[in-house]
Amino acid sequence: MLKPPYVCNGCNKRYVCQLKKFIYRADIAQKQYEATLSESRQGFNLDQKQVNIINEILTPLVNNNQSLYHIFTNNKDKLMLSERTLYRLVDANVLTVKNIDLPKKVKYRPRKKSKELKIDKFCTEGRKYEDYLNYIADGNDYPVVEMDTLEGKKGGPVLLTLFFTSCNLQLAFKREANTAKSVIDIFDYLYEILGHDNFVTLFRIIVTDNGSEFSNPSAIEFNSKGERRTRIFYCNPRNPDQKGACEKNHVEIRKIFPKGTPLDDFSQDDINLAISHINSYLRKKLNNKSPYSVFSSFYDKKILDILNIQYIEPNSVLLKPILLSK
Repeated sequence: MLKPPYVCNGCNKRYVCQLKKFIYRADIAQKQYEATLSESRQGFNLDQKQVNIINEILTPLVNNNQSLYHIFTNNKDKLMLSERTLYRLVDANVLTVKNIDLPKKVKYRPRKKSKELKIDKFCTEGRKYEDYLNYIADGNDYPVVEMDTLEGKKGGPVLLTLFFTSCNLQLAFKREANTAKSVIDIFDYLYEILGHDNFVTLFRIIVTDNGSEFSNPSAIEFNSKGERRTRIFYCNPRNPDQKGACEKNHVEIRKIFPKGTPLDDFSQDDINLAISHINSYLRKKLNNKSPYSVFSSFYDKKILDILNIQYIEPNSVLLKPILLSK
């Protein structure tokens, strides 16, 4: 059967041919189709009206790049089914939402970096990852902030990202160039608006990579009067997993700022809006809470107001570039 229609019904040699035959029977085909359709919906005690209600809830939120977990957790009382059943309905193609519409898992790989110019070639002395582990072991088990750079278009503005591992809160700040001074300027700005006590409480320990933009740690660790305000430690070379939480959360930022997106036309207010949506996204690891709410339970909520991070209603969370379309 190498040529269409791939059956023997119309062949004039059908009754004399000794080869195995393939006969199409419309009645049998229809029964098989109906059986397949029935089996695909077997176990779902739903009528069409209930399916329509689920579609009305699910479709617009999936279009906002929300995961089924986030949608289910936030709409249990409306969906009236289990999370597992929701996934099964999607898998069985009963709903308008298909698996291809859902956010995908992302594979990570270490960045390939070019040779960099260090401000302080000995910046890692006393600040290596082993020093960090020893510092923690000495009883300084404080919440850790992981710091990184997220690039836009090559050669253009970049984001300084700060990730609070205790509550998954994400901060991001636009920098016109990927320089050490631009990083220092942001920390000086944060120190000024937060005040000494709040800054020291939030940024007791910072873990980052050995990028050139982070190669002047003393200017970050001490204020203009020479008073210590934080401690910086560096991951080992080619070990991004040592600040893996920060790397992983970049996936959420990339939903709004895809890789290669020029950041020139975005203001800090735009960045703050995007980060507010990310921080209002429910997380399973936070016991169905958002980073915004967990941070607010740990620290003074006024801090988020100072940082211009706002609360977004869960059903209004939008994790797509269209959020910042002008």
